[in-house]
Amino acid sequence: MELYQFSKDSGKKITEFNSDFTMSRILQTNKSAHIGCMHLEENGVVGYHQAVVPQLLIIINGEGYVRGKDEEYVKVQTGDAVFWEKDEWHETKSTLGLTAILIESEELKPSLFMSKK
Repeated sequence: MELYQFSKDSGKKITEFNSDFTMSRILQTNKSAHIGCMHLEENGVVGYHQAVVPQLLIIINGEGYVRGKDEEYVKVQTGDAVFWEKDEWHETKSTLGLTAILIESEELKPSLFMSKK
């Protein structure tokens, strides 16, 4: 399990085309990718299982806890991203609720674009 951040502070100011915003890059893939939005309610859980393909969980609202093969849970919150390799055991849970974007693809390398937490 690897933890990353995509906060505004890690982004780049964009001014092209009279723009004024900050872009925090997340990843790029040349292979197909499945992208979904997960909504964990209070006491929600994504049960302990093996990743079928590499997965990137991007927390966009709320907070929760994740773990890999170890028993120890790590707190995650808005602005954090969690990466699991193919076949890696993992679990996500939240007592207050969280919303996350999940990206699954054979070719994910978040370390090319995001800094580790």
